[in-house]
Amino acid sequence: MSDFKINSIATKQGQHGPVIAGVSTINSTGCMKIPSGPTENRGGRGRFVFSGGYYPSPHPNINTLNFVEIATTGDAVDFGDLSVTRTAQQMGMSGTRGLFGGGGAPGMSGSRSNVIDYITFQSGGGANDFGDLTFPQIRHAGVSNGVRGVFCGGYSGDSPYHRLNTIQTVNIATIGNSAFFGELSVNADTDGSVSDRTRGCVAGHRMIIAPQTSPSSTQTDIIDFITTAVGGTAQDFGDLTVARRVGNGCSSSRTRGLFYSGSPGPGPHRNTIDFITIQTKGNAVNFGDLTTFGNQDGASHGSSLTRSVNRVNSDANTIEFVTIATLGNTQDFGDSTHAAASKGGMDNSNGSIT
Repeated sequence: MSDFKINSIATKQGQHGPVIAGVSTINSTGCMKIPSGPTENRGGRGRFVFSGGYYPSPHPNINTLNFVEIATTGDAVDFGDLSVTRTAQQMGMSGTRGLFGGGGAPGMSGSRSNVIDYITFQSGGGANDFGDLTFPQIRHAGVSNGVRGVFCGGYSGDSPYHRLNTIQTVNIATIGNSAFFGELSVNADTDGSVSDRTRGCVAGHRMIIAPQTSPSSTQTDIIDFITTAVGGTAQDFGDLTVARRVGNGCSSSRTRGLFYSGSPGPGPHRNTIDFITIQTKGNAVNFGDLTTFGNQDGASHGSSLTRSVNRVNSDANTIEFVTIATLGNTQDFGDSTHAAASKGGMDNSNGSIT
């Protein structure tokens, strides 16, 4: 056992003693940081929560939340339910709270939802109502800096098949409706996102092919970025290695972001993992391959500062992981409670969190 040595302890009044209480100072050759904040914000961050799902028909698990502890391997555990049954996607997260918003489902009454839910990562017990998006939408990307949650782009889901360039934002620690943030570089539904403490990057833009009355669309290799604390129009970051609609959720460390797989298929992009250095603009670089792959645009992702976890789409209930700082293919992590296109994933240890 190591010795813990302190040269002197003094209170604000200059009194010495063995008790640390009130406002105190420590003079030492080292330093010690006393834990602060609510207990739910202390301890091991690294929980990955993923939502919803609409596979197989008649979509019995569409409001189900599962979670895993990222530092371990093993099967997922039930976390509770969304407040509204839908394939909600992540909107941002802090060390204590995560947001799911929007979404829809085949045959869902009203087709699309504008509901924003929040979860408390360490509590379990499902989601609670947070507020509303400005308009209902699906297939949007979410980023955050630990304070702000941001929704980017999306698809109205209804004729005439409008893709959106709108970016919306909320304050994660409060409750309330979304506010206008800015715009993407193009009108598109855009599923993939990564972020650090200052910057959010979104990719997998699917653009409409004119005329707007047609459901036809085309995939792009565009990566946009925003400065999360500052509103405005997204700027060009670079390109993916392959044009595709990538998986959902934010999978990042403090420096590197990963974009998983994609659709449509068949094609080499279906098992592709790309990475970018978030603070350095430029094209994505190949990271490795998914071991289990199919139509992965309905997959979801979460990460710690070292490990990225991929919960695959409806082809299986498989969960996989990679080590973010290295290159290579995914390894088996465990299984989710059910097979589904889960759509939304978030964690409480993302690189955006201080």
